[in-house]
Amino acid sequence: QVQLVGSGGGLVQAGGSLRLSCVASGRTFGTYAMGWFRQAPGKEREFVAVSRWSGGPTYYADSVKGRVTISRDNAKNTVYLQMNSLKFEDTAVYYCAACTTFGTGSSDPYAYDYWGQGIQVTVSS
Repeated sequence: QVQLVGSGGGLVQAGGSLRLSCVASGRTFGTYAMGWFRQAPGKEREFVAVSRWSGGPTYYADSVKGRVTISRDNAKNTVYLQMNSLKFEDTAVYYCAACTTFGTGSSDPYAYDYWGQGIQVTVSS
């Protein structure tokens, strides 16, 4: 069982920055694929970014590429999502997710075993 606790959301003006954090339980955090997803009102949950494993490849949705960076601190069992140049359309509830099968993790939300609680991010225009 892996528990994920996210934090760091809030209200920010367009063009601003936010960093989301997600702390995971478990002793093999470095092998988990850690993903970030978001869901805007009336829309389906969509992929934002994934870190396949600690030191492994990272992938981003085209809509956030160049503005968002996913990173992880294994000592703290934490994954981060640094978001810069925020746009109104980035407004959503953001979720971190863990896939505990090594070498997997993708843009498909069904690939993930555990989810954190949602983190509200609101960007004012």
